[in-house]
Amino acid sequence: MADAAYLNQTPETALVEAPVSRVSDFIALLKPRVMSLVVFSGAVGLFVAPGALHPLLAIVAILCIAVGSGAAGAINMWYERDIDALMSRTANRPIPAGRVAAGDALGFAVILAVFSVGLMGLATNWVAAGLLAAAILFYVFVYTIWLKRRTPQNIVIGGAAGAFPPMIGWAAVTGDVSLVSAALFAIIFLWTPPHFWALALYRSGDYARAGVPMMPVVAGRSSTKRQMLAYTILLVPVSLTPYFLGGAGLVYAVGATVLGLAFIASAVRVLREPDDAEDKAARAMFGFSILYLFLIFALLLADVLMGLGS
Repeated sequence: MADAAYLNQTPETALVEAPVSRVSDFIALLKPRVMSLVVFSGAVGLFVAPGALHPLLAIVAILCIAVGSGAAGAINMWYERDIDALMSRTANRPIPAGRVAAGDALGFAVILAVFSVGLMGLATNWVAAGLLAAAILFYVFVYTIWLKRRTPQNIVIGGAAGAFPPMIGWAAVTGDVSLVSAALFAIIFLWTPPHFWALALYRSGDYARAGVPMMPVVAGRSSTKRQMLAYTILLVPVSLTPYFLGGAGLVYAVGATVLGLAFIASAVRVLREPDDAEDKAARAMFGFSILYLFLIFALLLADVLMGLGS
């Protein structure tokens, strides 16, 4: 692996053979594709919150959510560089591929994490900054270091880290946490297991090779599929709580119901697919799950902008 090669280098060869890192490599450390959905949910939380925030401060708050999320992702890449090198999906990431030194990646990430939390506190309020810090610390220490390699419940519990952004955006405006923002947290929290387990189904060989106890590897494919269906069924009523709490209107309620039923149908197709099939249904569900979450928050934003929500 790349890190072992660095350790065996002499100072002279290290100067010659040190990886030449590009800006794009450091951007890749931030997991920009994952970050985009995180940032969008955080931005929606900010825009639907009651009250107003100066446009410049709103931009800064969204930037802080993006930078903090990216910093957590980079620390995750630093810690998991050994297993990333074993999985085809992650082997070309900057650290295992040798394009960024592990120490450089960690330093970069820590600086960004501290910067994002500090700027959030100074620009908005320290409640939002505290939630951002909690999200980063939870993702790094609870999910990445404690849960990921120890339990098949890693995604279930660790998914809380990715559910923080709407609450952070909300708190940036209001300075507090409300039932509506908690409902947005719950939607992402319950969405995360079927989303990631769909990926784990068709990438189970990668996880098994790396020794990561994802649900399909430990509990088997059939059990994983049943749990995916259970979470999607539970997600539908929870997705309607913003409507019942007065935080969204009828457009959101109808749209969330339709999307939820489609998500359930996707899970049913996965359940019915034979375990020795090519996981086409799981791949399709993974793709739809991303669209589902984007549309749920887009509906919420549209509803509020039309004056139908709170």
